[in-house]
Amino acid sequence: MQVKTQDDSFLHRNRYTIKGVIVGFLILVMLIPSAFIMNLVSERSDRQREVAREVSSKWAGAQTITGPLLVIPYSESIQDKDGKINVFEKFAYFLPEHLTINGKLQPEIRHRSIFNIAVYKSDITIQGDFTPLNIAKLNIAKADFHADRAFICMGIDDFRGIEEQLNIKWNDSNYTFNAGVPDNAVIANGVNTGINLTDDAIAKTNSFTIQLRIRGSERLSFTPVGKTTEVHFSSPWINPSFDGSFLPLTTPVVTDKGFTADWKIQHLNRNYPQSWKNEKYDIAASDFGITLLQPVDSYAKTMRSVKYAILFIALTFGLYFFVEILQKTSVHPVQYVLIGLALSIFYTLLLSISEYVRFNIAYAIATTATVLLITLYTKSLFGKWKIALLFGGLLAMLYSFIFILIQLQDGALLFGSIGLFILIAIIMYYSRKIDWYGRSVIPVKENVALS
Repeated sequence: MQVKTQDDSFLHRNRYTIKGVIVGFLILVMLIPSAFIMNLVSERSDRQREVAREVSSKWAGAQTITGPLLVIPYSESIQDKDGKINVFEKFAYFLPEHLTINGKLQPEIRHRSIFNIAVYKSDITIQGDFTPLNIAKLNIAKADFHADRAFICMGIDDFRGIEEQLNIKWNDSNYTFNAGVPDNAVIANGVNTGINLTDDAIAKTNSFTIQLRIRGSERLSFTPVGKTTEVHFSSPWINPSFDGSFLPLTTPVVTDKGFTADWKIQHLNRNYPQSWKNEKYDIAASDFGITLLQPVDSYAKTMRSVKYAILFIALTFGLYFFVEILQKTSVHPVQYVLIGLALSIFYTLLLSISEYVRFNIAYAIATTATVLLITLYTKSLFGKWKIALLFGGLLAMLYSFIFILIQLQDGALLFGSIGLFILIAIIMYYSRKIDWYGRSVIPVKENVALS
Protein backbone atom coordinates (compact mmCIF):
# COMPACT_ATOMS: atom_id res chain seq x y z
CA MET A 1 0.00 0.00 0.00
CA GLN A 2 1.08 3.66 -0.57
CA VAL A 3 2.58 5.34 2.45
CA LYS A 4 1.72 9.01 3.10
CA THR A 5 4.77 10.67 4.58
CA GLN A 6 4.95 13.70 6.85
CA ASP A 7 6.28 15.73 3.90
CA ASP A 8 3.12 14.94 1.95
CA SER A 9 1.05 16.08 4.90
CA PHE A 10 3.07 19.31 5.12
CA LEU A 11 2.52 20.09 1.42
CA HIS A 12 -1.18 19.32 1.76
CA ARG A 13 -1.60 21.63 4.75
CA ASN A 14 0.31 24.47 3.05
CA ARG A 15 -0.98 23.99 -0.46
CA TYR A 16 -2.93 27.29 -0.32
CA THR A 17 0.16 29.18 0.80
CA ILE A 18 2.25 27.66 -1.96
CA LYS A 19 -0.41 28.39 -4.58
CA GLY A 20 -0.78 31.93 -3.23
CA VAL A 21 2.95 32.52 -3.65
CA ILE A 22 2.75 31.23 -7.23
CA VAL A 23 -0.21 33.49 -7.99
CA GLY A 24 1.60 36.49 -6.50
CA PHE A 25 4.63 35.76 -8.64
CA LEU A 26 2.43 35.51 -11.74
CA ILE A 27 0.91 38.91 -10.92
CA LEU A 28 4.39 40.43 -10.96
CA VAL A 29 5.23 38.62 -14.20
CA MET A 30 2.11 40.04 -15.86
CA LEU A 31 3.40 43.56 -15.22
CA ILE A 32 5.87 42.96 -18.06
CA PRO A 33 3.25 43.14 -20.86
CA SER A 34 1.74 46.16 -19.10
CA ALA A 35 5.07 47.97 -19.43
CA PHE A 36 5.21 47.11 -23.14
CA ILE A 37 1.68 48.44 -23.60
CA MET A 38 2.64 51.72 -21.90
CA ASN A 39 5.51 52.07 -24.36
CA LEU A 40 3.12 51.35 -27.22
CA VAL A 41 0.74 54.09 -26.05
CA SER A 42 3.67 56.52 -25.79
CA GLU A 43 4.81 55.63 -29.30
CA ARG A 44 1.37 56.25 -30.76
CA SER A 45 1.08 59.53 -28.87
CA ASP A 46 4.50 60.60 -30.17
CA ARG A 47 3.38 59.65 -33.67
CA GLN A 48 0.36 61.92 -33.31
CA ARG A 49 2.59 64.83 -32.22
CA GLU A 50 4.90 64.11 -35.15
CA VAL A 51 1.95 64.28 -37.54
CA ALA A 52 0.82 67.52 -35.88
CA ARG A 53 4.28 69.03 -36.46
CA GLU A 54 4.19 67.85 -40.06
CA VAL A 55 0.80 69.48 -40.66
CA SER A 56 1.95 72.65 -38.91
CA SER A 57 5.05 72.81 -41.10
CA LYS A 58 2.83 73.03 -44.16
CA TRP A 59 -0.02 75.11 -42.69
CA ALA A 60 1.51 77.31 -39.96
CA GLY A 61 2.57 76.73 -36.38
CA ALA A 62 1.34 78.26 -33.15
CA GLN A 63 1.18 82.04 -33.46
CA THR A 64 2.07 84.79 -30.99
CA ILE A 65 1.21 88.36 -31.98
CA THR A 66 3.42 91.01 -30.37
CA GLY A 67 2.99 94.71 -30.86
CA PRO A 68 3.02 97.00 -32.55
CA LEU A 69 6.12 98.68 -31.10
CA LEU A 70 7.46 102.07 -32.14
CA VAL A 71 11.25 101.86 -32.60
CA ILE A 72 13.30 105.04 -33.17
CA PRO A 73 17.07 105.12 -33.86
CA TYR A 74 19.29 107.53 -31.94
CA SER A 75 23.00 108.28 -31.88
CA GLU A 76 25.15 107.67 -28.82
CA SER A 77 28.68 109.03 -28.55
CA ILE A 78 31.20 107.02 -26.53
CA GLN A 79 34.77 108.09 -25.86
CA ASP A 80 37.33 105.28 -25.90
CA LYS A 81 40.46 105.06 -23.74
CA ASP A 82 42.48 106.96 -26.36
CA GLY A 83 40.12 109.91 -26.20
CA LYS A 84 38.54 109.21 -29.58
CA ILE A 85 34.81 109.81 -29.87
CA ASN A 86 32.91 106.94 -31.48
CA VAL A 87 29.30 107.35 -32.56
CA PHE A 88 27.00 104.31 -32.40
CA GLU A 89 23.45 103.95 -33.64
CA LYS A 90 21.10 102.42 -31.10
CA PHE A 91 17.34 102.08 -30.69
CA ALA A 92 14.75 103.46 -28.34
CA TYR A 93 11.51 101.49 -27.84
CA PHE A 94 8.06 102.92 -27.18
CA LEU A 95 4.91 100.92 -26.42
CA PRO A 96 1.28 101.90 -27.12
CA GLU A 97 -0.75 103.73 -24.49
CA HIS A 98 -3.89 101.82 -25.42
CA LEU A 99 -4.05 98.53 -27.29
CA THR A 100 -7.34 96.90 -28.27
CA ILE A 101 -7.49 93.55 -30.05
CA ASN A 102 -10.72 92.09 -31.38
CA GLY A 103 -10.83 88.86 -33.27
CA LYS A 104 -12.67 85.78 -34.42
CA LEU A 105 -11.04 82.39 -34.59
CA GLN A 106 -12.35 79.87 -37.09
CA PRO A 107 -11.10 76.35 -36.30
CA GLU A 108 -10.59 73.56 -38.81
CA ILE A 109 -9.76 69.87 -38.44
CA ARG A 110 -7.07 68.55 -40.74
CA HIS A 111 -6.92 64.79 -41.29
CA ARG A 112 -3.62 63.04 -41.80
CA SER A 113 -3.67 59.25 -41.82
CA ILE A 114 -5.83 58.30 -38.79
CA PHE A 115 -4.99 61.48 -36.85
CA ASN A 116 -6.96 64.71 -36.50
CA ILE A 117 -5.05 67.99 -36.09
CA ALA A 118 -6.67 71.24 -34.96
CA VAL A 119 -5.73 74.32 -37.03
CA TYR A 120 -7.38 77.71 -37.37
CA LYS A 121 -7.85 80.89 -39.36
CA SER A 122 -8.42 84.20 -37.62
CA ASP A 123 -9.52 87.72 -38.47
CA ILE A 124 -7.96 90.21 -36.07
CA THR A 125 -8.35 93.97 -35.72
CA ILE A 126 -5.60 95.72 -33.73
CA GLN A 127 -6.19 99.32 -32.72
CA GLY A 128 -4.52 101.72 -30.34
CA ASP A 129 -2.45 104.87 -29.96
CA PHE A 130 0.93 106.20 -28.89
CA THR A 131 0.85 109.23 -26.60
CA PRO A 132 3.44 112.04 -26.96
CA LEU A 133 6.93 110.59 -26.63
CA ASN A 134 8.91 111.60 -23.57
CA ILE A 135 12.42 111.65 -25.02
CA ALA A 136 13.91 113.52 -22.08
CA LYS A 137 12.92 110.63 -19.79
CA LEU A 138 15.32 108.41 -21.75
CA ASN A 139 18.13 111.01 -21.56
CA ILE A 140 18.38 111.35 -25.33
CA ALA A 141 19.30 114.72 -26.78
CA LYS A 142 16.92 115.99 -29.44
CA ALA A 143 19.81 116.35 -31.90
CA ASP A 144 20.67 112.66 -31.48
CA PHE A 145 17.10 111.50 -31.99
CA HIS A 146 16.31 110.34 -35.57
CA ALA A 147 12.55 110.40 -35.72
CA ASP A 148 12.67 110.60 -39.51
CA ARG A 149 13.95 106.99 -39.55
CA ALA A 150 11.41 105.59 -37.11
CA PHE A 151 9.69 102.30 -37.85
CA ILE A 152 6.87 100.14 -36.52
CA CYS A 153 7.63 96.53 -35.61
CA MET A 154 5.18 93.70 -34.94
CA GLY A 155 6.08 90.17 -33.89
CA ILE A 156 4.60 87.20 -35.77
CA ASP A 157 5.95 83.73 -35.10
CA ASP A 158 5.24 82.04 -38.43
CA PHE A 159 5.08 84.11 -41.63
CA ARG A 160 3.45 81.24 -43.53
CA GLY A 161 0.25 82.02 -41.67
CA ILE A 162 -0.12 85.54 -43.09
CA GLU A 163 -2.92 85.30 -45.64
CA GLU A 164 -3.05 88.86 -47.02
CA GLN A 165 -0.76 91.84 -47.47
CA LEU A 166 -0.25 93.37 -44.04
CA ASN A 167 -0.73 97.12 -43.68
CA ILE A 168 -0.96 99.65 -40.88
CA LYS A 169 -3.06 102.80 -40.92
CA TRP A 170 -1.01 105.40 -39.03
CA ASN A 171 -3.23 108.41 -38.40
CA ASP A 172 -4.40 109.20 -41.95
CA SER A 173 -1.57 107.43 -43.78
CA ASN A 174 -1.18 103.79 -44.84
CA TYR A 175 2.08 101.85 -44.72
CA THR A 176 2.91 98.33 -45.90
CA PHE A 177 4.82 95.93 -43.67
CA ASN A 178 7.92 94.09 -44.86
CA ALA A 179 9.27 90.81 -43.52
CA GLY A 180 11.92 90.97 -40.83
CA VAL A 181 12.82 93.50 -38.15
CA PRO A 182 15.77 95.94 -38.25
CA ASP A 183 16.54 95.17 -34.63
CA ASN A 184 15.80 91.78 -33.07
CA ALA A 185 16.75 92.61 -29.49
CA VAL A 186 13.08 92.63 -28.45
CA ILE A 187 11.23 90.94 -31.31
CA ALA A 188 13.10 87.99 -32.76
CA ASN A 189 10.72 87.29 -35.63
CA GLY A 190 8.33 89.77 -37.17
CA VAL A 191 7.53 92.47 -39.70
CA ASN A 192 8.34 96.19 -39.91
CA THR A 193 7.60 99.34 -41.83
CA GLY A 194 9.12 102.80 -41.79
CA ILE A 195 6.81 105.70 -40.93
CA ASN A 196 6.93 109.43 -41.44
CA LEU A 197 7.39 110.69 -37.88
CA THR A 198 7.99 114.45 -37.64
CA ASP A 199 8.85 116.54 -34.59
CA ASP A 200 5.23 117.69 -34.47
CA ALA A 201 4.03 114.06 -34.58
CA ILE A 202 6.24 113.17 -31.62
CA ALA A 203 4.51 115.79 -29.51
CA LYS A 204 0.99 114.52 -30.15
CA THR A 205 -1.02 111.30 -29.91
CA ASN A 206 -0.74 109.01 -32.91
CA SER A 207 -3.37 106.35 -33.56
CA PHE A 208 -3.06 103.18 -35.59
CA THR A 209 -5.19 100.34 -36.99
CA ILE A 210 -4.01 96.96 -38.30
CA GLN A 211 -6.15 94.36 -40.03
CA LEU A 212 -4.58 90.94 -39.73
CA ARG A 213 -5.73 87.70 -41.32
CA ILE A 214 -3.57 84.89 -40.05
CA ARG A 215 -3.71 81.13 -39.72
CA GLY A 216 -1.94 78.79 -37.31
CA SER A 217 -2.08 75.53 -35.40
CA GLU A 218 -3.40 74.73 -31.96
CA ARG A 219 -2.50 78.00 -30.17
CA LEU A 220 -2.98 81.74 -30.70
CA SER A 221 -1.53 84.15 -28.17
CA PHE A 222 -0.81 87.86 -27.65
CA THR A 223 1.73 89.97 -25.81
CA PRO A 224 0.25 92.80 -23.67
CA VAL A 225 2.42 95.68 -24.87
CA GLY A 226 -0.17 98.39 -24.25
CA LYS A 227 -0.23 100.42 -21.06
CA THR A 228 -3.77 99.08 -21.10
CA THR A 229 -4.31 96.00 -23.24
CA GLU A 230 -7.84 94.77 -23.95
CA VAL A 231 -8.52 91.62 -25.95
CA HIS A 232 -11.85 90.19 -27.02
CA PHE A 233 -12.05 86.91 -28.91
CA SER A 234 -14.80 84.56 -30.02
CA SER A 235 -14.85 81.21 -31.80
CA PRO A 236 -17.16 78.25 -32.52
CA TRP A 237 -14.57 75.92 -30.90
CA ILE A 238 -16.15 74.28 -27.84
CA ASN A 239 -12.98 72.98 -26.13
CA PRO A 240 -10.72 76.00 -25.54
CA SER A 241 -7.97 76.33 -22.97
CA PHE A 242 -7.08 79.80 -21.76
CA ASP A 243 -3.43 79.80 -20.77
CA GLY A 244 -0.30 81.89 -20.54
CA SER A 245 0.56 84.62 -18.04
CA PHE A 246 -2.98 86.02 -17.79
CA LEU A 247 -6.42 84.47 -17.60
CA PRO A 248 -9.53 86.19 -18.96
CA LEU A 249 -10.87 89.11 -16.93
CA THR A 250 -14.12 87.31 -16.21
CA THR A 251 -15.18 83.71 -16.57
CA PRO A 252 -15.20 82.89 -20.31
CA VAL A 253 -18.53 81.92 -21.81
CA VAL A 254 -18.20 78.42 -23.26
CA THR A 255 -21.26 76.73 -24.76
CA ASP A 256 -21.96 74.02 -27.31
CA LYS A 257 -21.86 76.80 -29.92
CA GLY A 258 -18.40 78.10 -29.03
CA PHE A 259 -16.78 80.56 -26.65
CA THR A 260 -16.16 84.24 -26.01
CA ALA A 261 -13.41 85.56 -23.76
CA ASP A 262 -12.14 88.99 -22.67
CA TRP A 263 -8.82 90.06 -21.18
CA LYS A 264 -7.73 93.39 -19.69
CA ILE A 265 -4.09 93.77 -18.65
CA GLN A 266 -2.48 96.86 -17.13
CA HIS A 267 1.19 97.78 -17.50
CA LEU A 268 1.64 97.20 -13.77
CA ASN A 269 0.82 93.51 -14.33
CA ARG A 270 4.01 92.92 -16.36
CA ASN A 271 7.72 93.42 -15.74
CA TYR A 272 8.78 95.85 -18.50
CA PRO A 273 8.22 99.63 -18.91
CA GLN A 274 6.47 101.65 -21.60
CA SER A 275 9.73 102.95 -23.05
CA TRP A 276 13.40 102.11 -22.71
CA LYS A 277 16.79 102.09 -24.42
CA ASN A 278 19.98 100.02 -24.19
CA GLU A 279 18.18 97.21 -22.40
CA LYS A 280 16.66 93.90 -23.34
CA TYR A 281 13.31 92.72 -22.01
CA ASP A 282 11.77 89.33 -22.59
CA ILE A 283 8.34 90.70 -23.35
CA ALA A 284 7.24 87.38 -24.90
CA ALA A 285 7.28 85.83 -21.41
CA SER A 286 4.08 87.74 -20.60
CA ASP A 287 2.02 86.36 -23.48
CA PHE A 288 -1.43 84.84 -23.03
CA GLY A 289 -3.97 83.29 -25.31
CA ILE A 290 -6.07 80.38 -26.48
CA THR A 291 -5.21 76.74 -27.09
CA LEU A 292 -7.55 74.56 -29.13
CA LEU A 293 -7.82 71.35 -27.15
CA GLN A 294 -8.84 68.19 -28.95
CA PRO A 295 -12.31 67.05 -27.74
CA VAL A 296 -10.92 63.67 -26.65
CA ASP A 297 -7.30 62.86 -25.96
CA SER A 298 -7.62 59.10 -26.32
CA TYR A 299 -3.92 58.50 -25.71
CA ALA A 300 -3.93 60.26 -22.35
CA LYS A 301 -7.02 58.32 -21.25
CA THR A 302 -5.60 55.03 -22.49
CA MET A 303 -2.39 55.68 -20.57
CA ARG A 304 -4.43 56.35 -17.43
CA SER A 305 -6.25 53.08 -18.02
CA VAL A 306 -3.02 51.11 -18.34
CA LYS A 307 -1.87 52.45 -14.97
CA TYR A 308 -4.70 50.44 -13.42
CA ALA A 309 -3.51 47.21 -15.07
CA ILE A 310 -1.96 45.92 -11.83
CA LEU A 311 -5.31 46.44 -10.11
CA PHE A 312 -7.17 44.41 -12.75
CA ILE A 313 -4.65 41.59 -12.76
CA ALA A 314 -4.29 41.38 -8.98
CA LEU A 315 -8.04 41.44 -8.28
CA THR A 316 -8.83 39.00 -11.10
CA PHE A 317 -6.14 36.54 -10.03
CA GLY A 318 -7.17 36.93 -6.40
CA LEU A 319 -10.80 36.24 -7.22
CA TYR A 320 -9.81 33.16 -9.22
CA PHE A 321 -7.70 32.00 -6.30
CA PHE A 322 -10.63 32.30 -3.86
CA VAL A 323 -13.05 30.56 -6.22
CA GLU A 324 -10.48 27.82 -6.74
CA ILE A 325 -10.30 27.26 -2.96
CA LEU A 326 -14.04 27.42 -2.35
CA GLN A 327 -14.89 25.17 -5.30
CA LYS A 328 -12.00 22.81 -4.55
CA THR A 329 -10.93 23.09 -8.18
CA SER A 330 -7.34 23.40 -9.29
CA VAL A 331 -6.47 26.13 -11.84
CA HIS A 332 -3.10 25.63 -13.52
CA PRO A 333 -0.59 28.53 -13.49
CA VAL A 334 -0.62 28.53 -17.30
CA GLN A 335 -4.35 29.22 -17.17
CA TYR A 336 -3.67 32.20 -14.88
CA VAL A 337 -1.17 33.48 -17.46
CA LEU A 338 -3.77 33.15 -20.23
CA ILE A 339 -6.26 35.15 -18.18
CA GLY A 340 -3.59 37.81 -17.53
CA LEU A 341 -2.83 38.05 -21.23
CA ALA A 342 -6.54 38.48 -21.98
CA LEU A 343 -6.64 41.36 -19.49
CA SER A 344 -3.56 42.90 -21.12
CA ILE A 345 -4.96 42.60 -24.64
CA PHE A 346 -7.86 44.76 -23.43
CA TYR A 347 -5.54 47.78 -23.54
CA THR A 348 -4.27 47.09 -27.05
CA LEU A 349 -7.89 46.78 -28.18
CA LEU A 350 -8.73 50.05 -26.44
CA LEU A 351 -5.74 51.83 -27.97
CA SER A 352 -6.29 50.64 -31.52
CA ILE A 353 -10.08 51.10 -31.59
CA SER A 354 -9.91 54.57 -29.97
CA GLU A 355 -7.84 55.78 -32.94
CA TYR A 356 -10.90 55.31 -35.15
CA VAL A 357 -13.89 55.99 -32.88
CA ARG A 358 -14.57 58.00 -29.74
CA PHE A 359 -12.79 56.81 -26.61
CA ASN A 360 -16.02 55.97 -24.75
CA ILE A 361 -17.22 53.74 -27.59
CA ALA A 362 -13.80 52.08 -27.85
CA TYR A 363 -13.80 51.43 -24.10
CA ALA A 364 -17.26 49.82 -24.30
CA ILE A 365 -16.21 47.56 -27.20
CA ALA A 366 -12.95 46.47 -25.55
CA THR A 367 -14.70 45.88 -22.21
CA THR A 368 -17.47 43.80 -23.78
CA ALA A 369 -15.01 41.65 -25.72
CA THR A 370 -12.74 41.07 -22.70
CA VAL A 371 -15.52 40.34 -20.21
CA LEU A 372 -17.20 37.92 -22.65
CA LEU A 373 -13.92 36.10 -23.33
CA ILE A 374 -13.02 35.66 -19.66
CA THR A 375 -16.58 34.71 -18.70
CA LEU A 376 -16.63 31.89 -21.26
CA TYR A 377 -13.18 30.77 -20.17
CA THR A 378 -14.29 30.75 -16.53
CA LYS A 379 -17.24 28.54 -17.47
CA SER A 380 -14.84 26.05 -19.07
CA LEU A 381 -12.64 26.02 -15.96
CA PHE A 382 -15.26 25.66 -13.22
CA GLY A 383 -18.08 24.13 -15.28
CA LYS A 384 -20.78 26.33 -13.71
CA TRP A 385 -22.57 29.21 -15.40
CA LYS A 386 -23.41 30.68 -12.01
CA ILE A 387 -19.73 31.17 -11.18
CA ALA A 388 -18.88 32.35 -14.72
CA LEU A 389 -21.67 34.95 -14.80
CA LEU A 390 -20.85 36.13 -11.29
CA PHE A 391 -17.23 36.51 -12.28
CA GLY A 392 -18.15 38.33 -15.51
CA GLY A 393 -20.46 40.68 -13.63
CA LEU A 394 -17.78 41.57 -11.09
CA LEU A 395 -15.26 42.16 -13.87
CA ALA A 396 -17.74 44.41 -15.70
CA MET A 397 -18.28 46.37 -12.49
CA LEU A 398 -14.52 46.78 -12.10
CA TYR A 399 -14.16 48.07 -15.68
CA SER A 400 -17.05 50.49 -15.06
CA PHE A 401 -15.38 51.71 -11.88
CA ILE A 402 -12.10 52.35 -13.71
CA PHE A 403 -13.98 54.13 -16.51
CA ILE A 404 -15.49 56.53 -13.97
CA LEU A 405 -12.04 57.20 -12.50
CA ILE A 406 -10.69 57.98 -15.97
CA GLN A 407 -13.38 60.60 -16.52
CA LEU A 408 -12.63 62.30 -13.22
CA GLN A 409 -9.79 64.75 -12.81
CA ASP A 410 -9.35 66.20 -9.32
CA GLY A 411 -11.52 63.58 -7.59
CA ALA A 412 -9.90 60.50 -9.16
CA LEU A 413 -7.53 59.86 -6.25
CA LEU A 414 -10.25 60.27 -3.61
CA PHE A 415 -12.84 58.04 -5.29
CA GLY A 416 -10.21 55.53 -6.35
CA SER A 417 -8.93 55.21 -2.79
CA ILE A 418 -12.44 54.76 -1.41
CA GLY A 419 -13.23 52.13 -4.05
CA LEU A 420 -10.06 50.18 -3.35
CA PHE A 421 -10.74 50.31 0.39
CA ILE A 422 -14.21 48.83 -0.16
CA LEU A 423 -12.80 46.08 -2.42
CA ILE A 424 -10.15 45.13 0.12
CA ALA A 425 -12.77 45.10 2.88
CA ILE A 426 -14.97 42.72 0.86
CA ILE A 427 -12.02 40.41 0.16
CA MET A 428 -11.04 40.39 3.85
CA TYR A 429 -14.63 39.59 4.86
CA TYR A 430 -15.03 36.59 2.56
CA SER A 431 -11.53 35.25 3.20
CA ARG A 432 -11.93 35.00 6.98
CA LYS A 433 -13.49 31.49 6.85
CA ILE A 434 -10.83 29.93 4.65
CA ASP A 435 -8.73 27.30 6.43
CA TRP A 436 -5.36 28.61 5.21
CA TYR A 437 -3.30 26.15 7.29
CA GLY A 438 -5.43 23.08 6.68
CA ARG A 439 -6.24 22.62 10.39
CA SER A 440 -9.24 20.49 9.48
CA VAL A 441 -6.94 17.90 7.90
CA ILE A 442 -6.44 14.75 10.08
CA PRO A 443 -2.76 14.46 11.03
CA VAL A 444 -0.95 11.54 9.49
CA LYS A 445 1.53 9.58 11.59
CA GLU A 446 5.04 9.38 10.25
CA ASN A 447 5.93 6.24 8.28
CA VAL A 448 2.59 4.52 8.96
CA ALA A 449 1.31 2.27 6.21
CA LEU A 450 -2.34 2.60 5.29
CA SER A 451 -3.99 -0.70 4.68
